[in-house]
Formats: sequence, C-alpha cells, structure tokens
Amino acid sequence: MLDTRQLLYFAAIYEHGSLAQASATLRIASSALSHHLSQMEARFSTPLFRRKPRGMEPTAAGHRLYGHARSILRAMNAAETDLKDARNIISGPVSVGMSFSGVKAIGVDFITQVVRDFPKVQLALTESLSGAALPYLLASEVDMALIYNPPTDPAFETRPVLEERLYCVGRREIIGDSDDPITFADFLELPMILLRQGVSARAIVDDVTLLKKIEAKAILQINSVQAIAGSIEAGLGCIIGTRLFMHDQLQSGVVHARAITAPELSRTLYLCRLASRPPTFATEAIQEVLLDHIRGSVRSGIWDAYLLDGSS
Repeated sequence: MLDTRQLLYFAAIYEHGSLAQASATLRIASSALSHHLSQMEARFSTPLFRRKPRGMEPTAAGHRLYGHARSILRAMNAAETDLKDARNIISGPVSVGMSFSGVKAIGVDFITQVVRDFPKVQLALTESLSGAALPYLLASEVDMALIYNPPTDPAFETRPVLEERLYCVGRREIIGDSDDPITFADFLELPMILLRQGVSARAIVDDVTLLKKIEAKAILQINSVQAIAGSIEAGLGCIIGTRLFMHDQLQSGVVHARAITAPELSRTLYLCRLASRPPTFATEAIQEVLLDHIRGSVRSGIWDAYLLDGSS
C-alpha cells in the first residue's frame, strides 16, 4: 500500500524534474528516492518517469498520479493545520474561486475583512470565468467556488445563493434606444457576442435548447471578460448579461440594457465545494464571511439579484 511518504517523494521528483534536485530539497539520499520510486513503479506495473540524461520526464501515468498525490497531500496538510491548535484558532490556507461578477461586487470588501479579522488565514482568491472554476475545484486548487449554473454532479456539494435576471446589453445603436423589453426571438436577430462554447457558456443560460440557438447566431465567441466588455463598448455586438457585468458603462450611458422576455432569462449562482473534502474551521469561517458579503451586496443594491434560501 502506498504511504504519504512515497507520495511526497514522488511529488518532489515530479515538481523538480530530477532525483538530484528532489534529494537536495528533501535532504534525502538520491538512492533512497530512487528505491521508493522503483517500488511505486513495481506496484503500478508501469513507469512513472522516463529517465533522461538531464532529468526525469513524467509519463502519462506519472501525470495522472501527480494529480491524485497533490490532492491527497493538500488535504492532509489542511487536516493537520485544522486540528493542530486545540483552541480552534482560525488559521491555515483557504482558497476561493470567484467569477468576474463576484469579484466586481464583493471582492475587495471580502478580502479586506478576511485580512482584518482572520490574520492567520492565508487567503488565495482566483478570478475565472464561471465554468472554468470547476476544473480548479476538481483539481483541489480551490476549497470553494462561486459558480453559475453548475452541472449536476455527485462530486460537488452545491448551495444556491442568488438569482440574477439577464438582459440584452449593448450600445443603443445596436439594441435600440427603448427601455421596453426585447423578446428572445428579436434578440436572436441582433449581432451577439458569447462566451466561448463549453462549461463557461452555462454561466449565461442553463437551458440547452436556448443555448444552442444563441451559439448558432453568435458572431463572436470569446473567453475573455475584458475582450467582451471592450467589444460591446466598441459597438461590435451585444450580449446576454447582467447589469452588474457592465455596471460602470451603464451608469455612464456608454451602453444600454433591455430586459429579455418570452422567455424571461435568469441564472443562479451556487456556492460549490467538493463533497469528498470535509470542511475545516478556516473554510467554514471564510465561507460565512463570503455569504455575508453576498447578502449585504444584494440588500444594498450593488448586486442586482434575488437572494435564495441557501444564502439566508
């Protein structure tokens, strides 16, 4: 059976790319590392590295094992940190994945409170397109993530937080000067810009039929928030989005927003965690801070959304 020492040795060889450098870092003889590596390869009946004159190159099996090893070692470090202090002082690393909208609404205030109230927590905040946060979560790069319309998967624990109405957003010469709603059918006739196909597109609308219609009509598919916002300002097209996404441009009058009807579109934000990873004192505390800021931003009108039961 593999033990954590072997996983640690394997991970060091993988990260340094050579037995010599891993040996120097771990302060363990190269011969001992080589012995443990040979035992692991014998156990799996497959080579984990290709031996080269100037280092070690991981095989496909080595790459896959490293993903498991990193997750296991990280979980063990979290458990040790969580239980080391019997007084339950909140400390240790906590990583949070957040979409652009989340960062825009609460990012700075959230970080400020964590730094002020939990000085022993090492916070890591990752901003990403909503769907892109899922691979980070699966790879144990983040402890929790705010994700729009995540797929149903027993690997995740999901908690609905808020619901946002979606609008047609663009320059007035593109979407019209009227404040009246626009039907979905009429919206499809406009030059649309869309998040690139795949999990990120789910953040726009979860209805597969509607999403396919949008994707078929889109003139541009972009996986960059900044590029999408710039394209809208430049008058290249319009998007299905929230008022929060281009709040500053809406306030200044550069762009305009019209509600979409027939059907009315909305999206739901979930707080997601890996079901297989138990919470620590630190992740529980930071999660509550995160939810408090979401509630506050909705109630103050900064985040144009409706709170759901999971956030109350």
